[in-house]
Amino acid sequence: QDRRSLLDRLDALNRSLDQPTSMQAIDAFHAQAIEIVSGSAAQAAFDLDSEPAAVRERYGFFEPYKSRVRAGGDAPNWPQRMLLARRLVEAGVRLVTVDCRWWDTHEDNFWALENGFCPRWDQAYTALLSDLEERGLLESTLVVAWGEMGRTPRVNNSAGRDHWPNVMSVALAGGGVQGGRIVGSSDKHAAYPKDNPKIAQDVLATIYRHVGVDTSVKYPDLAGRPHSVLPCGEPIHELF
Repeated sequence: QDRRSLLDRLDALNRSLDQPTSMQAIDAFHAQAIEIVSGSAAQAAFDLDSEPAAVRERYGFFEPYKSRVRAGGDAPNWPQRMLLARRLVEAGVRLVTVDCRWWDTHEDNFWALENGFCPRWDQAYTALLSDLEERGLLESTLVVAWGEMGRTPRVNNSAGRDHWPNVMSVALAGGGVQGGRIVGSSDKHAAYPKDNPKIAQDVLATIYRHVGVDTSVKYPDLAGRPHSVLPCGEPIHELF
């Protein structure tokens, strides 16, 4: 209720300057979003305590562990967030984002991945996919595991790997994606794309394809200027 009240007050600041029809359209989307978040089904989805203990343990818990890196023991419990994601999808939420932070391994990269992040990721990610499949939701749910960048091929003086935008990987599952396929490759140093390179917009086009959005359509903004949904990029057809 407090969030809705704040949103209403902010909208009131500029409402008189906006085009009435545009404002009505925006209000409709706001109403839909609030209905999803505040509806009884979504509210119930946030109650993880209602899940059987065995299901929660299947996803795992990111318990604090004795780490040699600065972020190791302070990571949020994102394995349980993946369980929450499944519950939200069941409740009818169309788009769910799980923030799995603290992978920024500028120090002690290999130890942190082996002893902290990767085991927990493997458990939670596979639990999510298996859980969705068992409930008949995986075919209609596209799961995208994607970071914001790659890591440097060269290890720094702190046994870490720094930011590297030139090459990275993304995993897609469900939503009609045929499992076990590898599209593209990097060179032997994992420094640059080698075969069949893709760009970020190709991944976005693939996501839009799944949700039925035509990326060639242009939509006007509030000032009437046309904007493409996606200025470039093609769906990655090799996945389907």
